[in-house]
Amino acid sequence: MADESILTDEFLRQLIDVGEADVLVGVPTYNNAATVGQVVQAIRAGLLKYFPRERAVIVNADGGSRDSTSDLVRGASINDLQHSTDLKALRTLHSISAEYAGGPATGTALRTILASAELLRVSACAVVSPESTTIEPEWIERLLRPVYKGNYDFVTPLYRRHKFDGLLMSNLVYPMTRAFYGKRVREPYAAEFSFSGQLASHFLGQEIWTHEVGQTGTEIALTISAITGGFRLAQSFLGDKPRADARSADLVDAMRQTVGAMFWSLESNVSLWSANGQSQPIPTLCEGQEVTLEPLRINRKRLFDMFRSGVAELKPVLESILSPVTLSELQGIAALDEDNFAYGDELWARTVYEFAASYHKAVISRDHVVQALAPLYRGRAFTFLVQNREASAEQVEQNIEKFCLTCERLKPSLLEMWNGRK
Repeated sequence: MADESILTDEFLRQLIDVGEADVLVGVPTYNNAATVGQVVQAIRAGLLKYFPRERAVIVNADGGSRDSTSDLVRGASINDLQHSTDLKALRTLHSISAEYAGGPATGTALRTILASAELLRVSACAVVSPESTTIEPEWIERLLRPVYKGNYDFVTPLYRRHKFDGLLMSNLVYPMTRAFYGKRVREPYAAEFSFSGQLASHFLGQEIWTHEVGQTGTEIALTISAITGGFRLAQSFLGDKPRADARSADLVDAMRQTVGAMFWSLESNVSLWSANGQSQPIPTLCEGQEVTLEPLRINRKRLFDMFRSGVAELKPVLESILSPVTLSELQGIAALDEDNFAYGDELWARTVYEFAASYHKAVISRDHVVQALAPLYRGRAFTFLVQNREASAEQVEQNIEKFCLTCERLKPSLLEMWNGRK
């Protein structure tokens, strides 16, 4: 049975009017008037073109937008779209837009979409970010088709990125998720993904919804749940990913949403991650060029300065988290100048594992453990930027793979620390 308790009366009324559906696309929104109209039109075009015979529904879970977001979703007329193109739906394409309870929260929005998918008994569901302005109708097919045809339960995206875009993903989240859980999911924290109706029910039954991670790190928590649940995984190439404005990004918040959720997941999955050996690839569908080399400006000096000041200012905190050997090496490289500085693969992997063990033992507030990793990550990012400054796309991929293998090789040290030996 669907978890109807989280659905407002307005949501339930609209879902009951739909009845049942084959495919669903969920769009979580909050004050996205600048982009959501374009995104919804692309979704509708994709459904009309690739799923004209299926009962389809778009579910907009809104967090109480105070701009015209909901109006733009409702006003993106299917009739207008069909009149202006050759696309014809052989079934009704429903569109629902309603506010969920409790105010804007990513976890509540996703849980609302999951509950809607279960209530409508859909076979396949996709989630699309309202900020994905590079979306094409083909994204809908590439996300939904592998699930709808019954081959896969969970599909994550592959995006075309600049070689220095998504540094947190390539230098921490992807390698560590891969090492922990043995699956090479390149985008474990993704704005777009798809899942089966069976997996939606599985997600709804997880304990994440009673924990903070169910609100702030939901995407990666769902990915880990799909992996640990033994569901069939794949990744599908979508195309260009809109580049986030680095000036508005909050690294500590990003660390909480990714690293915090990842560390938290280790607590209840010890038997799984401790038994995993070498990682395994997952099927890649609709392959395309994933790395571009166009110019991208990043302030390397600021990263370096924030790393050095962080190591100095956080010395008492780092002493409680890191082993004496690792801390000594860290302080040693922090004393180097920019030209000689390098935060190498092995030292960085050991650092993250020691942070994970200290999070488990709660040597200090767990949130403070996650926060303390942020300045150290900046040092690692600086090293990656310098070492790959002249690298080709292929060389960048080789260097990321090399680091991933280092993480896998050193993972037994985490289990030793987890069990009390440091």
